[in-house]
Amino acid sequence: MNLAFDIARRIAFNRQRSFSRFIIRLSVAATALSVMAMILTLAFVNGFQQTVSEKVFSFWGHVRVQKYEPSRSLVAEETALTKNDTIEALLRSQPGVQKVQSFATKSAVLEKNKEIENVLLKGVEKDYDSMRLKPYLAEGRWLHFEDSSYSKEIIVSRPLATELLINLGDTITVYFISGDDGAKTYRKLKVVGIYKTGIEEYDKLFVIGDLALIRRINNWAPDQTGGYEIFLSDYKKIDTTSTLLADALPYEWNARSIRKVYPNIFDWLNIQDMNRDVIFIVMAIVAIINLVTCLLILILERTRMVGVLKALGANDGLIQKIFLYHATVITTLGIGIGFVLGIGICILQSKYGFIRLDETSYYVAVAPVKIIWWQVAAVCLSTALVCFLALIIPTLLVRRINPVKAIQFR
Repeated sequence: MNLAFDIARRIAFNRQRSFSRFIIRLSVAATALSVMAMILTLAFVNGFQQTVSEKVFSFWGHVRVQKYEPSRSLVAEETALTKNDTIEALLRSQPGVQKVQSFATKSAVLEKNKEIENVLLKGVEKDYDSMRLKPYLAEGRWLHFEDSSYSKEIIVSRPLATELLINLGDTITVYFISGDDGAKTYRKLKVVGIYKTGIEEYDKLFVIGDLALIRRINNWAPDQTGGYEIFLSDYKKIDTTSTLLADALPYEWNARSIRKVYPNIFDWLNIQDMNRDVIFIVMAIVAIINLVTCLLILILERTRMVGVLKALGANDGLIQKIFLYHATVITTLGIGIGFVLGIGICILQSKYGFIRLDETSYYVAVAPVKIIWWQVAAVCLSTALVCFLALIIPTLLVRRINPVKAIQFR
């Protein structure tokens, strides 16, 4: 049997009351708290980034292709593009492209009960992938499209419905003003759905209707559209795909990553990575300081034992191993408890959602969690490794202990 491990085991599981026993419990608790905090930080940051990103991508896709207009606002009406089979084939041929679909937007004014609100009508076609937006339908259903004309249905957001006192099934008046000659026209549209994404930039600005209606209002040809939304199988390739398309498309066409359309949202998400790193550093320092302090106290409390072992012929390396094994038991116990608590809270949050947030500030009403198991394993293993390496330093104190003085130590 490994002598150092056997002595460390006897010390670790000694039930005799002592000051070091309290310090050990404190170190276990500090290590558990650190590991739990890191696991929770990872789960919440992953959850935020995935949930908010999916809301943005579901509404606008990953890459938008529109007519190149450097002076135009990124969120405004588009200049019409004429559909081109060659261009559409090029878009679909890019690696990782799942779907390409047409869209257009049109400035409008909603009127209900003599109250008005400026909006952008987002027009979509019959083949639009509505499954991406249906999770955000709070009430009602998706649009029904007409084969010969345009759909006289519309989907509005929850904030707009609340502000204008719009109920499901109501008919509202939508006014359009021509940008060329200022001519006014209007349409009576039935509200068949009310959506809520929780992203204020969408909910207070956009309503969803038929692209054919926008063509009718703008006097566009049937083959004209505002642009294309491109959905990718891997959102991490957004920038790569948009760059490839920008180089391949004709000069008057432009591909833009959705990150550039709504940079404020993605900048906010990137800040979460910095917050995560800060928490990791703080928690690692707390765990290391507590464990090093604990080991120093253990060595000082066992000074007489060290002297006796040296007197019996034990070398410094053997005695160092004893305390390293002892500290490893403390570290492992703390990591195990932290793992159970961290994963347990994540599971409870995903099931019951007891941590709630201000949706206007955080884009979500319930704090989302996403457990990535390899990240959890990396946290536990790296914590164990870093703590073990840090614990080697205090064990060097063993080499300075004189056995004669240590045996007389009180």
